[in-house]
Amino acid sequence: MATSTPPPEDSSYTKMDTADLESIGARCQFAYCHQLDFLPFRCDSCKSTFCLDHRSELAHRCTHAGEWAKNRRKNSVGKVNNTTSSAPALHGLTPTQCSETQCKTTINTIQNTGSRCTNCNRQYCLKHRFRESHNCAAIAPLVARQSSSFNPLETQAEKVRLGFSRLRSWGKEKQETLKPKPKPTSRAAQLVALNTLKKSAKGDDKLPLEKRVYLHVEAEAATTTSKLPKAELYFSSDWSVGRMLDEAARRLQVANVNNRVETEEQRLRVYHVEGGRLLEFSEKLGVGVQSGNTVVLLRGVGPAVPDLIEA
Repeated sequence: MATSTPPPEDSSYTKMDTADLESIGARCQFAYCHQLDFLPFRCDSCKSTFCLDHRSELAHRCTHAGEWAKNRRKNSVGKVNNTTSSAPALHGLTPTQCSETQCKTTINTIQNTGSRCTNCNRQYCLKHRFRESHNCAAIAPLVARQSSSFNPLETQAEKVRLGFSRLRSWGKEKQETLKPKPKPTSRAAQLVALNTLKKSAKGDDKLPLEKRVYLHVEAEAATTTSKLPKAELYFSSDWSVGRMLDEAARRLQVANVNNRVETEEQRLRVYHVEGGRLLEFSEKLGVGVQSGNTVVLLRGVGPAVPDLIEA
């Protein structure tokens, strides 16, 4: 019987048995390989183990090729469906935008809950839920708007005529107060008045001087609520009337919900005193308005162009 020679005392290694080596890694299960790999790869489709060279489904001719991708896609679709279906059931409300005009937060979702103001009956995000934070005093209650706009006896034509009759009556009552101040007769006096307006007017400093239109802007007290009843402002002559209205409402701190309402009861309009008419939102400001003119912000007076067919 042969005896094994013991290793020298100063050897720096230990001889390992073949079984010990195989316990570290695993042999490739591909039929023509069976190579021992210390870092084997497991196929998620057929659940077998392979070496580096045969780790792909194509290399080891996987009998269940594409199974892992199919399962992963199925699981991801299930998660999306569960999330989508559980969101409405959680709140029972439709996701919508915060009613504060400058806020873009979507409320009635899992991330952002909504809060309804008991005074104006509108929904706000948590940041604007208090009356002071959304300027509640300047907003007409939503219930009053709904009760007037959803009257089944009131047709669309009646709404238009009502709006213009309201505008005509407003014009008669406010004719004296909103009539432009008598303009200076001399050219020199006109220049002095215009220069005084330019010195006190406020606006975007980045606007070129040659593009500025300087106006007296007022908020009509009977239909709007503003912290500043009037101001001297300048705008770009290239702006549309709609853009000018947004800027004027912001500076006078008038509630502007034009982008959220479909009826005229809460819609802001611009009345040109010198021209005696309502301006179209798409109309170019520099076409019909001149520096030194007066414009008034009105609410609930109907569209700018009247219906010429009287009832």
